[in-house]
Amino acid sequence: MPHDSLQTLRRTLNDTILGSEQAADLLLTALLARGHALVTGPPGIGKTSLASTLAASLGGIFKRLQFTPDLLPSDIIGYNLYRQQNGEFEFVPGPVFSNLLLADEINRASPRTQSALLESMNEQQVSIDGETKELPDPFLVVATQNNTSSTGTFPLPEPQLDRFLLSIPMALPSEDCQLDILKLHSNEALCQDDVPRILHLVDLIALQEQVTKLPISDNLQRYLLALCQSARSLAGQDHVVSVRGTLALQAAARAYALLDGQAAVHPDHLQAVFPHVLRHRLLTEDTLDPDPILDAALNQTPVP
Repeated sequence: MPHDSLQTLRRTLNDTILGSEQAADLLLTALLARGHALVTGPPGIGKTSLASTLAASLGGIFKRLQFTPDLLPSDIIGYNLYRQQNGEFEFVPGPVFSNLLLADEINRASPRTQSALLESMNEQQVSIDGETKELPDPFLVVATQNNTSSTGTFPLPEPQLDRFLLSIPMALPSEDCQLDILKLHSNEALCQDDVPRILHLVDLIALQEQVTKLPISDNLQRYLLALCQSARSLAGQDHVVSVRGTLALQAAARAYALLDGQAAVHPDHLQAVFPHVLRHRLLTEDTLDPDPILDAALNQTPVP
């Protein structure tokens, strides 16, 4: 059953990447909601390992692309190559033609290169030399972003940030958890090839369809809108949460409810995903930490 496979996948991520339970749940939420995820945190805490373990567990096509300042848009979406021997152009697909694309350190590429992902993330297609090419289904972008230094990095433009369903923070695990990690890696080298395929793509697509049909009441939708309006008011900017942001919040809440094994969306599902859907969208002019604003919005908005 797809639901059983989903819970097995959830346990596998938690057992493989220790101390990342919340990050694993949020990444699965993005996957179920057909959204994209931005994973943030310092280097060396398992951001890339989490994404690659998920890809190995799903099967399908997994591509990893290291973003650098000299990366070009064609390095992402592909290009037409002229073959002199037959006088024809041949399309060479870029790594975006995959089921899961890991965009490692996305903020190290220029905004022009980052924008090459916009069409693929929003419409699951790319346009090259006037020709539109469909991407595989399902399609998920998991981007990582180191937040310890701004040296050699470029800020992600607002339209790019708005394409991410969730912002997933990862931090250094506790000392006890670090000890467990040392023990896990002390005996033998772990390999991503050893991760079994747990959730087949056809079952994943079936789960994604269930997410779109999961009931959410009128009262909860009003609560959702009230939460977003509270965030706008506290931030002092009406544009910080777009209509796309409210739709993303509803999709994420539905996916989180399915992951939780529930037949409908409840207020705690909205509350669980609310900070992660809005954190990267809440761009205040004075660059204040958005988390206090989001906490205040949750506290001051009446729960139905």
